[in-house]
Amino acid sequence: MSERLDREYFEELYAASPDPWNFETSDYEREKYRHTLSVLGDRRFRRALEAGSSIGVFTRMLAGLCEELLAVDVSEKAVEAARERLKGFEHVRVERRTLPEEMPAGPFDLIVASEVLYYFPREEMLAMLDGFETVLAPGGALIAVHWRRETRTYPLQGDEVHGLLAAHTSLTLTESVAEPDYRLDLFEDQA
Repeated sequence: MSERLDREYFEELYAASPDPWNFETSDYEREKYRHTLSVLGDRRFRRALEAGSSIGVFTRMLAGLCEELLAVDVSEKAVEAARERLKGFEHVRVERRTLPEEMPAGPFDLIVASEVLYYFPREEMLAMLDGFETVLAPGGALIAVHWRRETRTYPLQGDEVHGLLAAHTSLTLTESVAEPDYRLDLFEDQA
């Protein structure tokens, strides 16, 4: 598949199930979230962006590391669920946006792209990376995490995404973890 998965694709998924990837109950997701947070360590981020936040399960965990967190997703149904989950988190905003076209204004000290970049064909994924680099604050970090098992549903595979990130970013790869099911890369601005 080489076409971008559009908003309608995701709206249909959320119409069929309020949690299409079992974010709330999956052992895989729990382990991936734990590992992602452990890579970030005890850092605090003034302003963070989570791209593809879905129903906000990881957003809620990430919120504790951020003074301000903007979570975005293409699906209105997902955004509504995330807003409900994050009620009371005054420092978190959840917005429906189509990225990279509606990239929010930076700067962001942290950008999280978890299980989102393989929904784009190569050139659009690289446009997303360019957008991330544009809104990343000096000294900021981009963390990317993607499923490694092959799927014919998405335009790119997880390892392909991480290969493209490494080959095309101006950021420094400071940590890389390749588990059987997912790959996690932390890129940082060290210029």
